[in-house]
Amino acid sequence: MSEFTLGGYMAKHERAAAFEGADGQPYSVAIYVDDEPDERGRYGASLLFVRWAPSGDRPVGHVETAVLTHGATPGEANDRLEAWSLFDVKAALDEAIAAAPKSW
Repeated sequence: MSEFTLGGYMAKHERAAAFEGADGQPYSVAIYVDDEPDERGRYGASLLFVRWAPSGDRPVGHVETAVLTHGATPGEANDRLEAWSLFDVKAALDEAIAAAPKSW
């Protein structure tokens, strides 16, 4: 897997990918997969972006996406998001920021 995908980056660098959001703030990303399948028997996967203090020493909030991929198993749903390009992940972050209530 290319290091320009979410999963490839995390495997090569052994850490979460990090981005500057459209709001100028630092974020790291994690994949969240549903614990239970939906009514069609599919597991959904979303991205969770943790917003960090400018100093980088503590989280100060988060934004998340709606379900972006589905799979027949949690692993399949996860793998589909790991295959996303870092450009697509960054676009999802900026969309989540734009949709989030401005509480910070």
